[in-house]
Amino acid sequence: MPMVSSSRFLDSPLRELHQQLIHHVAALVDRVEAFLADEITPSATLALEQALALQLRDLGRTILDAAYHRAEPNVEDGPARVRFGGETYRRRKKTPNTVGTVFGPVVLHRCVYECLEPGEPCCWPLESRLGVVAGLATPALAERVGRWSADHEQSTVLALLQAEHGVPWSVKSLRQVVAAVRDGVAQPGEQARIERLGELLAEADESSGRHRPTLACGRDGVMVPIRDQGYQEAATGTISVCDRRGRRRGTVYLGQMPEPGQVRLTLQMTVMVTAVLTAWHAKGRSCPRLQFLSDGGHHPREFFRRVLSRMADPWRPGHGLSWRWTLDFFHACEHLGKAAEALFGDTPEAGAWYRRMRGWLRDRAGGVTEILRSASQHANPRTLTPSRRKAFGKAYRYLRRHARWMDYAACRKARLSIGSGVTEAACKTVFAERLKRSGMTWGVAGGQVIVDLRVLVLSGVWERSYAAYVAAMPLPQVVSSRPYRSNSLAIAA
Repeated sequence: MPMVSSSRFLDSPLRELHQQLIHHVAALVDRVEAFLADEITPSATLALEQALALQLRDLGRTILDAAYHRAEPNVEDGPARVRFGGETYRRRKKTPNTVGTVFGPVVLHRCVYECLEPGEPCCWPLESRLGVVAGLATPALAERVGRWSADHEQSTVLALLQAEHGVPWSVKSLRQVVAAVRDGVAQPGEQARIERLGELLAEADESSGRHRPTLACGRDGVMVPIRDQGYQEAATGTISVCDRRGRRRGTVYLGQMPEPGQVRLTLQMTVMVTAVLTAWHAKGRSCPRLQFLSDGGHHPREFFRRVLSRMADPWRPGHGLSWRWTLDFFHACEHLGKAAEALFGDTPEAGAWYRRMRGWLRDRAGGVTEILRSASQHANPRTLTPSRRKAFGKAYRYLRRHARWMDYAACRKARLSIGSGVTEAACKTVFAERLKRSGMTWGVAGGQVIVDLRVLVLSGVWERSYAAYVAAMPLPQVVSSRPYRSNSLAIAA
């Protein structure tokens, strides 16, 4: 491997860094020699790796400090005017700012630019060019903070920052960075999920089987603790792709904290499904099978009736898409069980009737009609107590009202799902595992920050969403005649 010549740095602005690197390498070699000179034991191995990790982190911080210190010219050599965010700024003096990196805190000596428009805040072009998030973290560290915050409580994230990176932040600093990351990845994250669904559809279309791929949607509510308001209903949504044999290829997730009417989730799901199908149609592919899986709740029912059933069909202009609503089989069985208990009480006969009817519901075409007939035949000659009569009537009406969406035998034959287990599980993975831990309460805005990060991680699009966010960060533009000059040097092998 080619080596860096020492003579190369004799006249370099980085010759001080060169000396520091020599010192660090010598310290690392001494550490290894000490390990080999003594008895090798598990304890010695542990101590060696821990010491090397700290020294390597210190080495990385030294390199970053030198690179960032020289990334901006002296005040007198910098541009006199820059334009950023639609405003023009004039050069002022340099001021220090401590920024967290994956190797620990470094101090940026960056030039302040004052806005020509009175009352507007100043800007720091160097921080913009480095991609510093919320004035506190480099993009690499902010990425880890956002990823950790999706899974861990803030106390755990603060402890990880201190232990893994030597960054001692306050709760306020952590929240500022997490909020900035969420704001940055929100729009790219939606596009990334749309692209992911397109990729899943392409995989499913190439699979073997006699059926078309399936795009399946679902949504459900989950109660979360809201500060000073008790438990309120949040909403989660899923969009899955199944291949030609009905096997699920992947799922993207959505989630919204409690709000009246769950309007935002409805809008987000509508935009996402429409974009996916429009892009799929533009590729000249045939329309996938479309299925909606949910319980019989108000919001899912209204979403199907007012949105999905009225969604325009790109393949047939002037027509609506043909969505198939399948009521979750296990919710139907829950009401079937209540009917059995109301009819027979807590007896073996109730269990036997329930198991037989459950089989009819799952395997027979028009099974729910036969179940209703059997239930009526058992109910008519019996004298039920008022409470059992009421429970039976409620369960009977539920089954009759939703019978048209309980054609489970046809779904099984067509290799379509009959359960909304993916969406039910999303209530747990998106909300319960993170927002319903012991003693937690949330503000709606703060909880939404975490949910927005979490759905990107669960959907498998975190990396591409964050990369798109960083790539789209705005950069200041020089408007004076003096060009922006960077003194950063590449250390080539």
